[in-house]
Amino acid sequence: MANENSLDLHARLLAAALAALERGEDVGLRAIARDAGVSAMAPYRHFRDKAALLGAVAMAGFDDLRNVLLMADQKPDARTALVAQGEAYIAFARARPALFRLMFAGHDDGPPPVEDNAYGVMVRRVQELAPVNLDAATLACWAAVHGMATLALDGGLPAGGSPHERAALELVVAGLAHTDRA
Repeated sequence: MANENSLDLHARLLAAALAALERGEDVGLRAIARDAGVSAMAPYRHFRDKAALLGAVAMAGFDDLRNVLLMADQKPDARTALVAQGEAYIAFARARPALFRLMFAGHDDGPPPVEDNAYGVMVRRVQELAPVNLDAATLACWAAVHGMATLALDGGLPAGGSPHERAALELVVAGLAHTDRA
């Protein structure tokens, strides 16, 4: 029972941190404890400091993004699935801008490892289209969707989207498929 309560508290703390982040409020451990209705010291049993809490929120965001991409990936062919993933990625950024920015804050280690994560969902589809040039094709795809998502958040694209977004994604995907034919 104590372990179950501990897991429940961990989830409550993450939910409180995410809610505060999305409201544009401080995501400090004391504020999160107050929002979760626990003592000021309770979060320290789960997170050593604010950075650890924010890291856990970011990881939860990547899990959410992975699930969104997996839903979008349910298409009959690799091209259609990859375009749908791109649209879902951009929509995720628009719907959860503070979380999206946190997820990529300080991300300076290059592409993430290809695992069972959001990045891996994209890589598996890119591999179907461009297995010979996989690293370059994956970089082009990620740069395109992440760049469009960032433009959307920074006001470089209309808030409600643009018909040109889908067309741009289709061009990138067509280019990926073409790279292995040369």
